[in-house]
Amino acid sequence: MRMKRLLALLTAGAGTALLSGCEKLVVLNPQGPVARSIAELINWSMLWMLLVVVVVISLFVVIVWKYREKPENEGYEPPEEHGSMILEVTWVVIPILIVIALTIPTVKALYKLEDVPAGYEDQAPLVIHVTSADWKWIFSYPEQDIETVNYVNIPAGRAVDFRLTSAGTMQSFWVPALAGQKYAMAKMENQLYVVADNPGSYLGRNTNFNGKGYAEMEFEVLSQTPKEFEEWVSEVKATAPKLSEPEYEKLLEPTHLGRKTYSNTHLEWVNHADPDSKSYTNPEMYRLDHGYPGKTFTEPDQYNAPSGDSQSSTKKDGGEQHHGH
Repeated sequence: MRMKRLLALLTAGAGTALLSGCEKLVVLNPQGPVARSIAELINWSMLWMLLVVVVVISLFVVIVWKYREKPENEGYEPPEEHGSMILEVTWVVIPILIVIALTIPTVKALYKLEDVPAGYEDQAPLVIHVTSADWKWIFSYPEQDIETVNYVNIPAGRAVDFRLTSAGTMQSFWVPALAGQKYAMAKMENQLYVVADNPGSYLGRNTNFNGKGYAEMEFEVLSQTPKEFEEWVSEVKATAPKLSEPEYEKLLEPTHLGRKTYSNTHLEWVNHADPDSKSYTNPEMYRLDHGYPGKTFTEPDQYNAPSGDSQSSTKKDGGEQHHGH
């Protein structure tokens, strides 16, 4: 009866796990070569973990069943044994082999992710500087001389070189459908290459806890066709307002904002990745009762949104309308 109960519990647990996994995880549905490398590594690791679990549970069930107490062996005392050299070597060697099988692909993938994805080396990446601030994301396009807040447009089928830094506290930049996470830290720069296979809308967010506003510190990565991207850049240059230094300093205060768009970048007067750059922190504003206006965005898919809806923006903070959505 005990064995039947145990098997029933194991079956119920496995069924629950399978049912909970019916909806595919974003990280296992990659939309670019960088995310694909990570998904392959995750699948490889899960395969080995599943193998270990199956072997261990199988051995557990076999041993419990084989050596269970029965009426004919009640009170049996086994003779003293000194162990088996073969078994001891086996259960030391097997974990070592598993660790090697996991380590080699992991190291290869980590080095691979530090370079431009294979197949895109003959084209210069689009450079976008990413500056995190509590609790918003600022994207600067130095070649196009434009800047956006809480959304970033990129051309599909082209490598994008994100240069990550922070204006204050450390944040974690993550777009699970396109790439793994990397930290954005003040007075230093991290690099993250991203490629989107096709046009589409992808959610990005901060995964590093840094205050009450971090949970809604989200942004949208909008992958466009090259033609749409160039048209969007031209529209921003023609219609978006200029960003001034006082306005930028106000932007860095710990608040939530809607989307903003500018026809210049804050790189004109400060690059937070420079070790000698000015610090823009507002410690007096990090009170437990501090209120912050607005949210990042509410539309789930800007790329497919009707044109009438995609031009709207959160007005709680008095932000400008979106450009090119």
